[in-house]
Amino acid sequence: MESKAQDVFEDFTPPASTDGSYLGTQKHMKATRQHLVRKFEKGLADTKARLKAAKVKVGLVVARETIQLQASLPIKPGDRDIKGLGFKQYKISLNIPASLDGLKTAEEEANELGKLMARKQFEWTDKYLGKTVRDAKKFQTVDEALKEFETEYFKTRKLTEKSKHTFFYYKNYLRRLIGLDTLLTQSEIDKKLADLTSDSAKYSAIKSLKVLKSTLNLTSFTLEKFRATQPKSQARDIPSDEDIIKYHESFHQYSLTRSLTIKKNCLDSWKMWQWVYGMLATYGLRPRELFVNPEIDWWLSSENKDNTWKVHPNTKTGYREALPLHPEWVYLFDLKNVEYLELLKVQTDDRTSFTDINTIRINCSSWFRRVNIPFTPYDLRHAWAIRAHIMGIPIKAAADNLGHSVEIHTEIYQKWFSLENRKKVIKQAVDKKDGIDALKEENARLRAEVEYLRQALARHQIIEVLSN
Repeated sequence: MESKAQDVFEDFTPPASTDGSYLGTQKHMKATRQHLVRKFEKGLADTKARLKAAKVKVGLVVARETIQLQASLPIKPGDRDIKGLGFKQYKISLNIPASLDGLKTAEEEANELGKLMARKQFEWTDKYLGKTVRDAKKFQTVDEALKEFETEYFKTRKLTEKSKHTFFYYKNYLRRLIGLDTLLTQSEIDKKLADLTSDSAKYSAIKSLKVLKSTLNLTSFTLEKFRATQPKSQARDIPSDEDIIKYHESFHQYSLTRSLTIKKNCLDSWKMWQWVYGMLATYGLRPRELFVNPEIDWWLSSENKDNTWKVHPNTKTGYREALPLHPEWVYLFDLKNVEYLELLKVQTDDRTSFTDINTIRINCSSWFRRVNIPFTPYDLRHAWAIRAHIMGIPIKAAADNLGHSVEIHTEIYQKWFSLENRKKVIKQAVDKKDGIDALKEENARLRAEVEYLRQALARHQIIEVLSN
């Protein structure tokens, strides 16, 4: 990947992620576009200034998303010389895109045209008459297109863990759902999409093809007749606290029944994955947030009195310190066990690339299936969010702890709120109301008693005065 392309984003901080919500995605895209527009406008002004300083008599004009050259040139063949000067102001379109890369091309072309004009060697060739066809680069197959896809994609996006994560899925969907050998023709693309029976797969494939097409300016196929409608989320069976505690033992049980032929250096690997399970349940973390540069020394430090887990800045939503909802689970699940953390260190040391971390993340999901846990790693995160609501944790505090926006907490996580959880919360609210009402009644009774005793004391004091 070209590092120069990322220089454009050196002073750009993307808005906080919202885990993919529509509003959050639009906010992120709008901020990126505005940043690129500002960079382009500054780049255009700088380019014009350099041309002027070099006394190049060629201007630059932006029109219809292209950069055009503007200069006083000999009358074009077939044009009328109304003023009889032999020269006329012309705008020349060379199909240079109005982008930061296009500015470099435009400056080169302006210098070249300026030299021809200064030497009085300018001629109206096919290039300047616009008769040459400048087609976008052609790609035969998906595989060939993917070789350019990453470079072009990150010319208009800041390279972050979130953007790498998004790109990885686009690339993976194209490989898996469309196929590397698929020709980028209308008939081939239509056939591949028609063969996809799953709404989720079709949505992912169409979305990825749209990004590929726009990024590489592909014209060999269209997607106008396909609608990329996001499928409805499937129902989830979010585990209860009781189930979470119960299935924690699955890893140990698996270790007692697995094949005896397993490699010696893998005998204790289950311990690390049991630790991962406990951390996900206790802190509501994303799996990646345990594997990206884990601060093990801080985790074990005596200074870490609140048992916070530090999430590294190079993760989806950046740095935060996560807190447990059930602090006792830190000890119940033995999360400070040095042996488990040594195994984590072996897994994560010198593994910082997106691909490396993704491999570990995939292993996490496979271990859940291997030991027959009936829910996914991410379900433990959903369970944390629901538990926070049941416990009455303010939404902002819960959202911050999970590393997402309040709207995600309310719009996405709350939809997994089951009937049983609703019953539990309503009962707690009623019980709380009944308790408050009871306290109010008791308070009123005590006030009345205090008033009665005060008046009685006053009467007693009056009697004593009269008696004396």
